[in-house]
Formats: sequence, C-alpha cells, structure tokens
Amino acid sequence: MLASLLFSGWLALNPFRPAPPVPFVAAAAVPVGSIDPCRIYGSIYLETDPYRRSYCFATVYLEPEEAFADLLVYQEDNKLFADKAGFWYQTPTRDFADYVLFVTDKRALADFYIHYTKSRSFAGCRKE
Repeated sequence: MLASLLFSGWLALNPFRPAPPVPFVAAAAVPVGSIDPCRIYGSIYLETDPYRRSYCFATVYLEPEEAFADLLVYQEDNKLFADKAGFWYQTPTRDFADYVLFVTDKRALADFYIHYTKSRSFAGCRKE
C-alpha cells in the first residue's frame, strides 16, 4: 500500500516529462520612449484619467511655452482637414479617435510635449 502511494507520487512529479516550451515573444518594433510626434495627426482623444493610462498610445505634456514644445498643434474643426502632423481634431469619445493620448501634469513622465497654436501656418513638428 505504501509502495503504491510512493509510486503514484513519483509519477505525479514525472521527472521524465520535458519542460513546457516557452512561447517566443518578438521584441517590440518601436523601442520604449521613441514615439515620433511628427506621425500623430487626425482625430485625437485626450485622456486625463490615470486609471486608463495603459490603454493610451502615448503620454503628452501640455507645454505652456512654444519654444520648448516638440509639436505645435492646431485644433481643426473638421476631421477631414486634420491630415498633417500638428493638425488635430479632438473627438468627444475614445471610440472615434485615431490616437488616444494621456495628458500628464508631470513633464518628466511625458513622451513628448505639445503646445496649442492659434495660427494654422505655425502648426507642425519641430525638427532638431
């Protein structure tokens, strides 16, 4: 009786079974922290809820000074005219947005900095 108990315990541990294969996970195509703000245009939803931060494409900081912003943004009234970098149409809901961006109040946590401009001709990406 004791022998059968020990034998069944030994079979449960099964030292001859190979280890389960680890699934191959490819590295991300874009390294962390290298989001290009020049490629973001179209309909944008700005998220402010910190609990939904993980569902956002990038984190932005609203820069009060134009000189330090990575992207100058002009708010379009029509989604069809938001077709270049810096031209954003802000949607009222997340579902209709091309990009969902989290707005932070801490500059160090942002992926890039934006500043709203009132002139359409100044909108766009600042090249360094």
